Amino acid sequence: MPCTTILVGKNASYDGSTMIARNDDSGAGHAAAKKFVVVKPKDSPKTYHCVISHLDIPMPKKAYRYTAMPNCDLKFGVWAACGVNEKNVGMSASETITTNPRVVGADPFVRYEPAKGDTPEKPGGIGEEDLVAIVLPYISSAREGVVRLGELLETYGTYESNGIAFSDQEEIWYFESIGGHHWMARRVPDEAYVVMPNQLGIDYFDFEDAYGEQKEFMCSKDLREFVEDNHLDLTIEGDFDPRAAFGSHDDSDHVYNTPRAWYMLRYFNPHAAIYDGEFAELTPQSDDLPWCMVPEKKITAEDVKYILSSHFQGTPYDPYNSYGDTSMRGAYRTIGINRTDFFGFVQIRGEGPKAARPIEWVAYGSNAFNAMLPFYTAVNNVPQYLGCTTVDVSTDSFYWSSRLVAALADAAFATTQNMIERYQNAVQCKANAILHEYDTMFRNDPSLCTKETMEEANNKIAAMAKEETDQVLARVLQAASDHMRNSYARNDF
Repeated sequence: MPCTTILVGKNASYDGSTMIARNDDSGAGHAAAKKFVVVKPKDSPKTYHCVISHLDIPMPKKAYRYTAMPNCDLKFGVWAACGVNEKNVGMSASETITTNPRVVGADPFVRYEPAKGDTPEKPGGIGEEDLVAIVLPYISSAREGVVRLGELLETYGTYESNGIAFSDQEEIWYFESIGGHHWMARRVPDEAYVVMPNQLGIDYFDFEDAYGEQKEFMCSKDLREFVEDNHLDLTIEGDFDPRAAFGSHDDSDHVYNTPRAWYMLRYFNPHAAIYDGEFAELTPQSDDLPWCMVPEKKITAEDVKYILSSHFQGTPYDPYNSYGDTSMRGAYRTIGINRTDFFGFVQIRGEGPKAARPIEWVAYGSNAFNAMLPFYTAVNNVPQYLGCTTVDVSTDSFYWSSRLVAALADAAFATTQNMIERYQNAVQCKANAILHEYDTMFRNDPSLCTKETMEEANNKIAAMAKEETDQVLARVLQAASDHMRNSYARNDF
């Protein structure tokens, strides 16, 4: 199962922005080439067709412009994945999550059934393939995103378990599907951050609020009755535990999921608990890791990129460990994994002209080796370097260049690590400088904040990234070539 998510409330971030970020990872053994696009209202269909489930859904008449990260090859659907619409609402979909047989038995997934004999085909429900395209163009707040997706899920059902993030300037909401037709959502506390590996994660739920004012919680109309009728509440004492009721507790979670949450909490709250050693209070296999915490310091954009790039640095589990006791090297599934297709990070700021407040940070390929780029989203076009990716490998594409850099650098990690660090730092510094230049210009004269000017800034950032990426690709190619198994020189003997 793919993906890792972090959500940062506005009072936990360095500049008062809301931040939602996710690694979009492919399943083992394949990768999906992605591209950055702008979808205009006229391009949103009147009826949306789900490729995987063969379901047709009528769409609202009015659609907003939005950014998206669709697959280049559409044979399995759009998979729009992440974006920001013209109302400054962000969405990331989705984090594949887990459930248990009691839930699925009580509310089965809605799966596509092909025609058989005289029996016509039966469409399935909605899934990750569809979520951004059927929700983001039609909402004007994060809360509205929860409501719309909830209505779609209750109406059509789903064939899989997913976690979805919505953000606007004030709020972040996290939505989790439960079985085929049920769901719950929780507002991320403004002062907190949330970490999500591929598990059902919400660890506290208030039914009274969800059925009443809905200040912090929302859910499907009959979720409480669903829990009671199917004996899903496993609580003996204390508050209702949604993880126990709806989630999984498999041995594989302790290898694949919880270690990632453990490492992220360890990074942002190093003094909150003992994480290592004989007397550790929270370990990579703890089932009670908190869903959200107040960080020990404000979280920056660079922190978000670092943590979603991590491979358990500073622990015995780092797959690149080459010294000391290496017996646990590579024991757990890393966050910055080889099969990341893209890193999508929506930051909605509270300062400057409204159109320039959302920033969408984009990186492609394995995060341990790539660099992220910030882009204004209130535009009609995106830079060709990010928007014209194809399934054919080309160094004219940021996606393919990033994939090539990662594969070559991984093969010669010890000698290329410093090259990658310098590349990442150079791109980050130069991108921030361009962003700062245009942000300052827009604050000083809001009339200059036009689509054309923001596209100009985006193109400058993309051009800088291409130059830096071409250079690092040449360097890591040489380093990897020097370490080929058939290398030999006359001075070797």
